[in-house]
Amino acid sequence: MGGPGDPPEGPPEGAPGGGEDEYRSVVFDESFIRAARLQEFSAQERLTDHAPAVRHLPPPRRGFSKQALILVVLIALAFGTAIYMGVRHPYATPAAAGPTEPLRMTVIPLSPQAAVPGAENPEKLYAASPAARFRIGAEGITMPATRRTQHFSDSQVVTALTTAKDYLVASALDPEVLDGSTVQPVRRLLDSEQLDQFQQSFDHPAADGRHAPTGWLVRFDPSRAQLADTDIRVQGTLQAAEFDSGTLEVVADHTYVYALRPAGADKTAEASLFTVRRELHFRFDENDLRTRQAALAVSYVQAGPLACAEDATNHLRPLLAGRTAKAGGPAGTDPYANGGTTALCGSLAQSAQPKV
Repeated sequence: MGGPGDPPEGPPEGAPGGGEDEYRSVVFDESFIRAARLQEFSAQERLTDHAPAVRHLPPPRRGFSKQALILVVLIALAFGTAIYMGVRHPYATPAAAGPTEPLRMTVIPLSPQAAVPGAENPEKLYAASPAARFRIGAEGITMPATRRTQHFSDSQVVTALTTAKDYLVASALDPEVLDGSTVQPVRRLLDSEQLDQFQQSFDHPAADGRHAPTGWLVRFDPSRAQLADTDIRVQGTLQAAEFDSGTLEVVADHTYVYALRPAGADKTAEASLFTVRRELHFRFDENDLRTRQAALAVSYVQAGPLACAEDATNHLRPLLAGRTAKAGGPAGTDPYANGGTTALCGSLAQSAQPKV
């Protein structure tokens, strides 16, 4: 029986409460109808001859939504910021490394003004000399406070200073280097581009400002002198600074004081002091810092007591206790010879000698 108000035969098919509505899922709301691309003509419009039943509507004009516009602006800002940071990068790209320059060296003998003082006990000589308060060995090569530079980090500065110290120890404190037994501890610390110059210096020593072994390291003529005490006194400074945007420079300025005896002599022979002042300029590029090697740019050496007439190119030939310098100056300099250097010699001040 139908509900109130329904026909006696029940509600019509498709009406609410009627049979299964097979079209219930097909619902066209107003927005869907408005978005349709086809529109049926009205009856009045279809009275026109040959008029189509439907007409095509132009596609709706779609503008950017507010969210899309904001997204586009954010992407543009991010892209612009990336470009700006690329141009204004706080760490400029280091300059391309050029070829390593050859080492320029100067070795100046210092001639004593009187007989060289001597004593059987090296400690007595040290105590009576300006080296009395110097530290012993590598402890005298002190590391400075470190800080980053514009183009090099703190760790890179530390690496440069440490490598320079390793070179100083190998080239001026290693007993086997000092007596001429080996050069390998020094060679392995050099930039590969300087190895040819280094090797040529020992194969063919020359007083040309480029190929003197004593410009690379300290070594004594083993036929003349030997160490009387392995506790070598050292004092000096290390300083690091940028040479250019791609090169870090370390300047080492140290004084080394050695106690020496005649070659083959026993401990009863008198010892004497021998002083070497070295100023070395090391250069480090990115590759040198990575391999812990150095390019040596400048070597300035003063050493004595030596005789001006002696050749200090290949070995240092010290004047030992009781000896005096022979008359005569350094070897002559030929101003017409290309590529040569001026032979130099200085006078060793009496204040530099121990008071014994």
